[in-house]
Amino acid sequence: MSNQTLQLTDELYVYLKAKGVRESSALAALREETAALPMSMMQIAPEQGQFMAMLIKLIGARRCLEVGTFTGYSALACAEALPADGRLVALDISEEWTAIGRRHWAAAGLADRIDLRLGPAAESLQALLDDGEADSFDFLFIDADKTGYAQYYELGLELLRPGGLVAVDNVLWDGAVAAPGPGDDDTEALRRFNDALAADQRVDLVMVPIGDGLSLARKRVAGESSD
Repeated sequence: MSNQTLQLTDELYVYLKAKGVRESSALAALREETAALPMSMMQIAPEQGQFMAMLIKLIGARRCLEVGTFTGYSALACAEALPADGRLVALDISEEWTAIGRRHWAAAGLADRIDLRLGPAAESLQALLDDGEADSFDFLFIDADKTGYAQYYELGLELLRPGGLVAVDNVLWDGAVAAPGPGDDDTEALRRFNDALAADQRVDLVMVPIGDGLSLARKRVAGESSD
């Protein structure tokens, strides 16, 4: 028993992956290719991908939205968890990185579940709202430029249905958010975002110490108590 989250040693992390992660061959292949890239640290951990896939299944999601796709690991993890008629709208600005994802999505036979839209994420989110997509998504994952988090969250919350779930990555930022003194622009943006999210009474909230920190916010249904 423990009253605080256990610290993972390298040995224990190997055990966790061996006993607690069921990574598909398609996800493993994409992760291995991404690991050879200079920006490989931008990819989520396999246990986080499986955790989000579990959440998608638990809430019965059919429509998912992702802000920040990189090489497509999180998108593929989400697509695998969706039913055959489910769809993920993935937003990114990089043709280079997402092209890797496209190959692996196609190889997995899941390309038809992922609608990739390239361009500034805020503009893409606003376009969805302008198209009448408010309150229509079940699950939203935010993992993009940290200075844009506040805007992505606000627009994304409008797109999310009541009872839907937002997952926000990198909220612990390798511990920098809790370090004394001022930080760089990303650290300060995350501190402001975490403060705002902690005070947001429109959602139920938990911050989970998985990967680099993952905040989960459930959009409250009208009339629900804030207690």
